[in-house]
Amino acid sequence: MARRVPLAARVLLVALLAGAALMAPTHEAVAGKIDRLESVERDHYRALKVWIPEKDRKRYLRLKTREERDQWLKDEGYWERFYQYDPPVRTKILEGDVKIGWTEDMILMAWGPAHNRRRELLRDAQRAETLIFRFEVSPEGKVLIWAPDSTTHHNAAKLFRYELLVADGALRSMTRKDGWD
Repeated sequence: MARRVPLAARVLLVALLAGAALMAPTHEAVAGKIDRLESVERDHYRALKVWIPEKDRKRYLRLKTREERDQWLKDEGYWERFYQYDPPVRTKILEGDVKIGWTEDMILMAWGPAHNRRRELLRDAQRAETLIFRFEVSPEGKVLIWAPDSTTHHNAAKLFRYELLVADGALRSMTRKDGWD
């Protein structure tokens, strides 16, 4: 026989769940915090977030001043991953303009995590991998890097992928292929 939960307990439970939902940071709340960053901060945040765990991203975004945020990136060891490169290289990273010879770190800062990875055996390399990145073209013609939580690919005018061969830490070749399969 099922026990009946008193009305007061049900109302309290609904109120607690509603309060928890309101307190949980939403995507819009995080996006708003990113929007308040200075342009330079948005740039290095976008490049470095590939390595920063979600809980640490939220902690970073809660810091009040640029000086505090920059110091946090330095203290946590993220700063040099981006600022070790000369300004023209950093600009190429931010533009997503991946080039032959780039390191895997540079690629990840430019395009984010790969959709898939495939180990390769090459005679002239100790370690080789193909990194596969998915892209979509919006109906307006904007090229977007696909992300696992993306909800836009069903509207895409075109889908394509890049397969990047990284051998011994450097990009050797890039192949663009139509479709995702």
